[in-house]
Parts: sequence; C-alpha cells; structure tokens
Amino acid sequence: MTTAHSEASSAGRLDGKKAFVTAAAQGIGRAIAVRLAQEGARVIAGDLNSAKLEELRTFGIETMVFDAADGAAVAEAFGKHRNLDVLVNCVGWVHHGSILDADEQAWSRSFKLNVDPMYHAIRVALPDMLAAGGGSIINIASAASSIKGFPNRAAYGTTKAAVVGLTKAVAADFVGQGIRCNAICPGTIASPSLEERINAFDDPVAARAAFIARQPMGRLGTPDEVAALAAYLASDDSRFMTGSIVLLDGGATN
Repeated sequence: MTTAHSEASSAGRLDGKKAFVTAAAQGIGRAIAVRLAQEGARVIAGDLNSAKLEELRTFGIETMVFDAADGAAVAEAFGKHRNLDVLVNCVGWVHHGSILDADEQAWSRSFKLNVDPMYHAIRVALPDMLAAGGGSIINIASAASSIKGFPNRAAYGTTKAAVVGLTKAVAADFVGQGIRCNAICPGTIASPSLEERINAFDDPVAARAAFIARQPMGRLGTPDEVAALAAYLASDDSRFMTGSIVLLDGGATN
C-alpha cells in the first residue's frame, strides 16, 4: 500500500474521474484499482476471480465478474459503465519457454490473454471517450517485449510487443481528439502469479534468486510501484504524454 505521506500529497488528483481496471483481483491490477480509488477516482474493477474482487469493496470500489478475453462479455460489462475517463488494461499470462516450447495452443492462448482483452476493452471504451473529448488508456506491457528479449519468454514477449504496437497505434490515431494511450513496461514484480511460477520450478529458491538477479537494483518490484505510475498516467499531471512506453524495471533493460 502507499504510505500516508504519498497518499496525502496526491489525494484528490483523480477526483471526478471514472476508471475501469481489468484483471483487478490481485497483483498489479489490484494495486492500481486501490491507488486510483485512494486518489479520488470512481473505480470499477473487473476480473474472473469473484472472491478476490469482493475484497476490493472495502475500498469503495465497484466490481464486475467477467471474462476479459470474451468480446461479448467485455461489451456487456463496459455497457453497464459508460463514459470512462480512464481505462487500465492489466490482463496477462506468462508462458515459459522458447519458441520451440510454445506449441500452437500456448501461442494462441498467449495472444488471447495478453492482447485480445486490450483490443476488446479499447474498442468498447474509446467511442465514449471520443465523444467526451478525452480519456487516458493505460496498457500493462512488459520489459520482456520489444524493449528487450528475455530468455524463455518467446510467446509472452511477442504478445507484449504487440501491446506496445497497439498502444502506439491508438496514441497516433487519436492524439488530436484528446485521447492519450501509454504503456507501462514493468520488470519482475512480486505478485501472486509470480509466486505460482516460482513454486512450479523444481528448485523454487534458485528460481526466486534468478528472478531477483534480473534487476540490477537487486530486488523485485512491487505492485504499488506500478500503481503509482499508473495513477500519474491516469491523471492530468501526465497530460503531455501519449504513445509513451514507460519502463519500470529496476534497471533490467539498461
């Protein structure tokens, strides 16, 4: 969570804004939903995990259970929450392996979970933003994308590079109509999904050390650090930014 000082210094920065955060039940998405709410936004959080979503209600966050990879489900969910000022796309899945390890099922699933949800969400949220004359779209990409190739991230890196391309395309197409679209490229972030991947290794201790060693800072990033950047991009403080690919990776891509 943010510190009392940081909350006090930025409280109200998002007053009057309405934000929708996908994959918000845990990890980065949860931290972003909470941070935006703390800064004054009305936040709608979506995910498939109804139990974890329910915990967000203590922060005054509205919740919706739906499959972000299903275009019809996304249209229905967003149809109930029109006129968004902020859209944060956090859905993602990590496939481990080289291209030789990524069979067609893993390849297709990577695109279905890492790219399609952003396509669907932007398509349904953008018309209202255009009609209102502005909006901020924030996509969670990855340092393991077109920024830098990481070992054993062939399918994942390819899809996150697609997210970077999508971000830049939306930014270029609608910059003259008040739309800003930026991407955050985190390094390795401590999260429940990372813990699951670490524990799936034969030697979890060695796996954790390897994940930490990626960052020259010598530690994992935190969801709250990503959330702080998302709040900035959601706010008018970043009104001169669009099409930006912002690295938050502890120096991993230096």
